[in-house]
Amino acid sequence: MSDQRHRFHETWNSRWTFIMAATGSAVGLGNIWKFPYITGENGGGAFVIIYLACIALVGIPVMIAEVLMGRWGRSSPIHTMYKLVDECGVPRIWHGIGWMGVVAGVIILSYYSVIAGWAIAYVFKMASGAFVGVDGQASGEIFGALLSSPSTLVFWHSIFMLMTLIVVALGVTRGLGRTVQILMPLLLVLLVVMMGFAIRYGDFQAAWNYLFSFHAEDLTVMGVMEAMGHAFFTLSLGMGAIMAYGAYMPDRAPVGRTVLTIAGLDTLVALMAGLALFPIVFASSAIEPSSGPGLLFVSLPVAFGNMPAGALVGTLFFLLVTLAAWSSSISLVEPAIAWLTETGRGTRLQGAILFGLMCWILGLGTVFSFNHWESARLFGRFNFFEFADFLTASIMLPLGGLLMAIFAGRYIKRSRIEAEVSLNTGVLFNLWYWVLRWVSPLLVGLVFAFGLARVFGWV
Repeated sequence: MSDQRHRFHETWNSRWTFIMAATGSAVGLGNIWKFPYITGENGGGAFVIIYLACIALVGIPVMIAEVLMGRWGRSSPIHTMYKLVDECGVPRIWHGIGWMGVVAGVIILSYYSVIAGWAIAYVFKMASGAFVGVDGQASGEIFGALLSSPSTLVFWHSIFMLMTLIVVALGVTRGLGRTVQILMPLLLVLLVVMMGFAIRYGDFQAAWNYLFSFHAEDLTVMGVMEAMGHAFFTLSLGMGAIMAYGAYMPDRAPVGRTVLTIAGLDTLVALMAGLALFPIVFASSAIEPSSGPGLLFVSLPVAFGNMPAGALVGTLFFLLVTLAAWSSSISLVEPAIAWLTETGRGTRLQGAILFGLMCWILGLGTVFSFNHWESARLFGRFNFFEFADFLTASIMLPLGGLLMAIFAGRYIKRSRIEAEVSLNTGVLFNLWYWVLRWVSPLLVGLVFAFGLARVFGWV
């Protein structure tokens, strides 16, 4: 059905370019920064098992639906939803899926850019030898000094935002396509190097046991909900980025097998990141695996600074974090820029400047959350950054995914999507279709309800 639809934009040069682009969108701070520390906070192996189950029962089915909808519409998520709503004859309120995705992407990029800026700063700090021989207190003071300086945070925030906007301004083929063809192989090479270092100098066996040993007593309701929410965050679902990338997908590329490849690569990177970080964690008696966000920017620099060739490997590690964030960030603003160019209200360059400026200004709220506004609380519990993260990861993305699953599973005729999904056998298609219609909405609905309950202090 997609081959007869009008194209507003270029398409990827090949199926593998799309796979690398979508994997690059999925592989980011969620894999390298967030996954290791929330695994540590939630007991290790039990959390990993639940996370993998969420990828299979929620992430993959919804991702197939989102790619399918994007390739059907061949335009931005906003205009794709306008087309699908008209063709399926459903109420116009469903237009909101596209708009909500664009807004979510802008909010996420605003704070994502600030956190990625920390990683860039640490590339230079590691390379300068600032962490050689330091202890936990000294490392904490270095990180604290970074967070307490708004001007420094704004500088690195601006650098990363500029890196992102240059790529998206160049377009689908010259910008997004060429960038991911370089970044993704380089990212995987750096991960393999990091794992080699972890095997040589870390406690790899302890890390393996920690990540993959299942202890039912470690499971909590909060951990299960966080695993489901993170499955959405790490696969970039519910925000329109994958729908926009699906619009550039070649007509003959099989949606089902392509999405399985993307989800597999994303999950592999997350697990490799855990196996690269936790051996170093367990090799140092001063580091706890449940150190929270500080695991990356306080604890690990201590380990690197006290290991052979640690400064070099630490520099490569934070370069890895930066590249992962960069490959992911370029997808966050793409839905908004695609919409602007389709309406004829601006070029890609103008769109990059407009939406980049919006993200940059909104990102100042995250900058100030760690200094000037540190004591300010929304709903009595969130600072600005925490609220932006919670609003997107626990509310907007699950809600967007829930609505996409319902729309694709209930309103798009089965006969019109069966050939596009291309899961080889009717059994696989029937399984996907059943999970999309019944299991995914239920699980995503639980994440959404739990998020609302947290806002109102019910849990």
